[in-house]
Amino acid sequence: MLNWLGITIGAIQHRSIDILLDVTNELSNESQATILGRSKKSDLLSAVLINGTASHIFDYDDTHLDTVHHPSGPVAPVVFALGEKYNIAPRELLRAFILGCEVELRISNAISPSHYQKGFHITSSTGVFGAAVAAGIILDLSEEEMAMCLGLAGTQSFGLREMFGTMTKPFHPGKAAQNGLLSVLLARKGFTSSMHVLEAKRGFLNVYSPESQPERILEEWGSTWEIEKNAFKPYACGIVLHPSIDACIQLSEFATPEEVKEIRLKVHPYVLELTGKENPTTGLEGKFSIFHTCAVSFIEKDASENQFQDQVVTHPKVIELRKKIKPYTDPQIAKDTVSAVLIKQDGGKHNVYIKHATGSLENPMTKAMLVAKFTKLCSNILTESQIAHVIKDVSRFEGLNTLDQLLCNIRSVQ
Repeated sequence: MLNWLGITIGAIQHRSIDILLDVTNELSNESQATILGRSKKSDLLSAVLINGTASHIFDYDDTHLDTVHHPSGPVAPVVFALGEKYNIAPRELLRAFILGCEVELRISNAISPSHYQKGFHITSSTGVFGAAVAAGIILDLSEEEMAMCLGLAGTQSFGLREMFGTMTKPFHPGKAAQNGLLSVLLARKGFTSSMHVLEAKRGFLNVYSPESQPERILEEWGSTWEIEKNAFKPYACGIVLHPSIDACIQLSEFATPEEVKEIRLKVHPYVLELTGKENPTTGLEGKFSIFHTCAVSFIEKDASENQFQDQVVTHPKVIELRKKIKPYTDPQIAKDTVSAVLIKQDGGKHNVYIKHATGSLENPMTKAMLVAKFTKLCSNILTESQIAHVIKDVSRFEGLNTLDQLLCNIRSVQ
């Protein structure tokens, strides 16, 4: 939750959020739930759309690497909005958050990898189920109502990978959160849908995945937890790029950019499939370019949000070095691994092998790293005192009496 709050608040001043607020302000004047990091509230559906979108703008969110799914994005906005409106105890919100994430990840397992390879943005397409389950738990739906809301959620599933590198990619988890919540609000009023949305012949699994495995949804339910496989990003871009970033930061110790002849990177096939943009022109496109990401991390020894600004992506020095980045794929290499070679102009060579990228389950970010990430992201939005209070309150979330204890330090901003 701390990670999700940081990436949401940090991105809340983005132009795409201004656009969404302009549209929602034209449609509703309700003040039901906080826009995190802004000094205003909005109606429930608009708030979850905006907060969910903001949380994915930086591409800095938590990741379930097996399915390349970002579980918090569609679920947390619903949990926070309903918790605020109905004054739900944080302990109950935490339960809904965990179960919502667990459901979407298990459905993701059942349709991976063919669903993602087909071109669907899995965070959105299955995230709608997580949002619906979390909302349904908070609003105490009956078993029949929950089945109906899952049907409503499944028929609103969407998200295309074609949109990566544009404002529409972060819009996906925001809309999944909104669609999941709307499904619950309709189901609790008696709106009907199919009771068999997942398993039916023309249901979600069969339509959205050429090779679905429905048994994986309930596999060891209650004894193993997919959410425990969730990891966090030290870099503000697709997680498949993180091994290469680690490698390029290490290689930068052995040469200046001018001394580099080329940097060869042996990577998992997903890397070029997802991040093969050779000539990005905007910060958002840069997040999906192994060429930009490796060049800028070599030069600046980092790949946080500052390295994905438009002016950085178009800087001549970065453009010159990215021409020297030479990735190639190997289906045998793991997603969090890279084998890199720096070849210098004078013929010298340096090799780096990253077995597990920083932020992976085997090499996780520490609590101190997550706190530092949150602080950096929010430093231009919240005061030092607010940041300290939010960190403290999230660390004891289930023990808070009300969610407002936490939100009051996110609301009173510029």
